[in-house]
Amino acid sequence: MQLNRVWLIYRAGSQAAQRQARRTASDLRACGCEVRVAMSGLEANPFPGLLAEQGEPPDLVVVLGGDGTVLGAARHMAPLQVPILCFNVGGHLGFLTHDRKLLHSSTDQPGSDELWQRLREDHFALERRLMLQALIDRGDGVPQPGDGHGEASAGSSGDGSQDGVHLAFNDFYFRPCLDEVSPTCLLELEIDGEVVDQYRGDGLIIATPTGSTGYAMAAGGPILHPGIDAIVVNPICPMSLSSRAVVVPPRSRLGVWPLGESNRRVKLWKDGAAATVLEPGDRCVIQQARDHALMVILDQSPSYYRTLTRKLHWAGSLTSGEASPN
Repeated sequence: MQLNRVWLIYRAGSQAAQRQARRTASDLRACGCEVRVAMSGLEANPFPGLLAEQGEPPDLVVVLGGDGTVLGAARHMAPLQVPILCFNVGGHLGFLTHDRKLLHSSTDQPGSDELWQRLREDHFALERRLMLQALIDRGDGVPQPGDGHGEASAGSSGDGSQDGVHLAFNDFYFRPCLDEVSPTCLLELEIDGEVVDQYRGDGLIIATPTGSTGYAMAAGGPILHPGIDAIVVNPICPMSLSSRAVVVPPRSRLGVWPLGESNRRVKLWKDGAAATVLEPGDRCVIQQARDHALMVILDQSPSYYRTLTRKLHWAGSLTSGEASPN
């Protein structure tokens, strides 16, 4: 891998991530890399500015933060096919990140470039992770990224959409946007042109395998190995016992229609960030995105199951933390 240009993105609001960003930037510059450092968060989106300033994408994006910071980077970098290397600095669960100790082995010793030399020598793996895209049909048959209710295309809003398409690394989900009445909605699901079900309840999640351990899992959905290209459709607290999560092929085309009175608007969220608002009669079309996110893997023997066991405290007690004899 070439390391001529590196973007160093750290989690907004985390002093630990900011301090680590300074150390890592110094280490990279000592190796001859051109480095741009920026923070990322709900109120800070550095990617449009960096792209405008640089004129071309970097060779690598290094993310210091938690999964939320990674999701923002993936939405912007996947269409550009830029690899992302992530470290859990100031984050929480960190399903998508490496342990920060791997970073310390480089930055704690002045002049050490062991990690970066390893990347230059291609001693790593690239994992391709499925992304989703969503377009909005406002009733004229022309899908649109949004209107005055929400964000527009990437060119004008820089929100991680590309060419009028909303992108998500974890999931899209639909929730009612009414505060003055009971927060339920009625959504009709169409898969490949066939109406499958109507969900009345708190909403609907459409997730990638990566996102299956996020909101979808909290709503009772299945966990999918990231090596499987598939899409999870999971209702949120449905008012019917027959409404269950389903897993569909990656090339499926899903249409979601809000139903009911004209004031029953539904908000579309992408990776936990607001995307746009749908009126009854609007349709959201969700399918696999053209590009996959490229995640740099440093572990020589990575194990998704080991990650689940560690992050979800399987094979042991949450209180005692006793190790399994196996």
